[in-house]
Amino acid sequence: MKIRFLSANEQKLLEVRKILEPVGVDVMPVARKIAEIQTENEVELVRDKLTKAFSIIGRPLFVEHTGLYLDGLNGLPAGLTRIFWNRLEAERFVSLVQGLDTNCVTAKTLLGYCDGRKMTLFEGQVRGTIASRPAGSDGFQWDCVFIPDGYSQTFAEMGEHKHEISMRRLALNKLATHLKRTRGT
Repeated sequence: MKIRFLSANEQKLLEVRKILEPVGVDVMPVARKIAEIQTENEVELVRDKLTKAFSIIGRPLFVEHTGLYLDGLNGLPAGLTRIFWNRLEAERFVSLVQGLDTNCVTAKTLLGYCDGRKMTLFEGQVRGTIASRPAGSDGFQWDCVFIPDGYSQTFAEMGEHKHEISMRRLALNKLATHLKRTRGT
């Protein structure tokens, strides 16, 4: 089965394909940027992004947002993670977290799917901590500082193993199940 995915992020597209293609979902990329609303509320952000994407594409598709929810900042930066990360980058981000009362964090992916009649949201989340220093490639934003609970490596250090345990995997599994159930495959 084929599904459109709106994202201009090549790394995200590669990760989505690695997760969905083995379960029979062929991802067709739509490399468009959508002006995202600036809000800490990821549900509002994804719904707005999905509405805008569907109005442009006019075909069933999904969008996603992945963010960090720091316990020491009462759940921020949430929907503002990309802006937060781009301003601070790895070293300053780690320094900021070290100054908090805890380095515990939730990494959450929220997918929005629109079939033309209805919007459906799928969430995946993984608890973890922020490393005391970046480790691994810093090419995919905060993967170099996020250590999932039960592991000693950052997502960036894990390589392909990340795709088996990530919050994106959990959300995409839910999407794939939904697509198979509603599309009859």
